[in-house]
Amino acid sequence: MTANALVPLDQLDSMAASFAKGRLFGDKNKDQILSLLMLAHAEGVHPVTAMRDFDIINGRPAKKAEAMHRSFIAAGGKIEWHKLDDTCADATFSHDQGGSARITWDMERVKKAKIANEAMYAKYPRQMLRSRCISEGCRTVFPAATSGLYEPGEVKGMEPVAEKDMGPADVVLATLEQIEAMEKAIKEFGIEKTALLAKAEINDLAEMPSADVAKAILWIRKQAAK
Repeated sequence: MTANALVPLDQLDSMAASFAKGRLFGDKNKDQILSLLMLAHAEGVHPVTAMRDFDIINGRPAKKAEAMHRSFIAAGGKIEWHKLDDTCADATFSHDQGGSARITWDMERVKKAKIANEAMYAKYPRQMLRSRCISEGCRTVFPAATSGLYEPGEVKGMEPVAEKDMGPADVVLATLEQIEAMEKAIKEFGIEKTALLAKAEINDLAEMPSADVAKAILWIRKQAAK
């Protein structure tokens, strides 16, 4: 299997179950892992590589700074470090398609930003500042290297997302990436969208609960196999 080979959804589902059971990549449930694998798979990333390079922090997907760094360099980007120590991470990021930008993160900026996980910056200042610098630099010059995500330290510092009141229970709806994954499956397997909407008893894919997306795509696949 090549790194960007198409992996059938049932295999992704099986891998997600194995990863969740083995806990080799942390304590994540099967649904979280499957969503992560689907997100990475859309970018041609092998499931095992996805588990190494991506993460789930407080229910949010994240891409590790080292993985952003690798993606940036692999795409032809260059990073020149001017300073990297416990007080400051200062580097110039350049890419033929995105130009160049000098990004600086120091403890003063961390305090000014009122980052929630400030304790980690006190314990591992150089590593945390470096990760912030890499994430912002890659996002500024060549956004594709971030896969549209933030690095784990940034996600940990984000304020909790307020859930919408959907009635007797709070329901987290499908993300844009999950909606796109369902649209892709509908098109790929030739299933009428109205059939899925009727099955889920919703009027639009945006109303699909996030936790039900993987089941919906499996249903689409099973319908196509009939």
